[in-house]
Formats: sequence, structure tokens, C-alpha cells
Amino acid sequence: MASKSIVLIAIGSNTKGKWGSPSDCLARVVAELNFTFNGLTKVSPFIVTNPVGFVRQAKYLNTVMRAETSLPPAKLLIFLKDLERQAGRRTSASTRWGPRPLDLDIIDHGRRVNGWYVKNRQQTARRSRFLILPHPEAHRRKFVLEPLLEVEPHWWHPVLRLSGRQLLNRLSQQQAATSGRRHRPT
Repeated sequence: MASKSIVLIAIGSNTKGKWGSPSDCLARVVAELNFTFNGLTKVSPFIVTNPVGFVRQAKYLNTVMRAETSLPPAKLLIFLKDLERQAGRRTSASTRWGPRPLDLDIIDHGRRVNGWYVKNRQQTARRSRFLILPHPEAHRRKFVLEPLLEVEPHWWHPVLRLSGRQLLNRLSQQQAATSGRRHRPT
């Protein structure tokens, strides 16, 4: 029997799909994943968040699930993408960061590192059509870090070597610095 890995999966929805409203969709996918992982899951409370990107759209409902699986990352990704399609998601290059009935992202899979490299003495994730682990944007997204810390409070980023709490504090400090700036009229 293959050994099990701890996986962290970010789940989001902001539009009605085949599985209903965003809250209906999240409840259904959590149930589907709980069944798939034989009940070895922990789910954060659902939170409402603002969308990312430049497309005007409704707010998101987000959560993070912690689970144990023997599925390797590539097979888990295929399974998750199939669930997205079942829920009514259509993928195309033009809908990046657009509205969707279901978005599932593997944030961490057994502390694996894949697709990261050093650029200017900083760890950077490479743009790739392959799975990058940990997720290349997780450390920049409050809507991932907050619920992630609910289910895995001692999680730390295996590449950046910072705890989830440190990453979240860093985001809060950056947000405060940016929102506090005053611009002089020119």
C-alpha cells in the first residue's frame, strides 16, 4: 500500500454552476472530497473574499481542505480538474482569473517542491504547464493563507522557509503600507 501524504486544497466559487450556488457547490465538493479521502479531512470555515484580477465579477466563497491521500500530485490534479468540469467550469485562456462555479488548487502535497528556481537570489516559481508545488501564488493570497491556517496552523512554505503566519503577517503589512500612501496631485 502506498504511503499517504498530507494535501492542502484551496476551494473557491463565485458563480452558479451545475451544482448550484457557490455555497451549494462548496458544500457538494467538500462532501465529494470527504468521500474520496475516506473522511480523513479537515475543512476551514467558508469565507467571502474579493476576486483577483482585472475581470469584474462577484465575490468568492473560499475554503481550504486538509486531507490525506496516496494519490500522486499529477493524478490528484486530474481528479480535481474533473470535479471542476462536473460542477460546470469551462476552461480557456480568456477566463484566467474570471468567474467560475468551482476552482480547486493543490496548495501543498506532502511538502513536495516542484517547479521553483532561484532568480536574483530569490526563490521564484516558474510559469509552467506542469504542476508547481507548493502552489506558486499561495504565499501572496490572503484568501488562501487565512483558511489554510485554520486547518494546518503550523504549516510553513517549504521553499520560502516561512510559516503561514509569517506570510500572512507580511501580506497584512504590505496591504497597510499600500493603503496608507497619499498621492499628491500633479
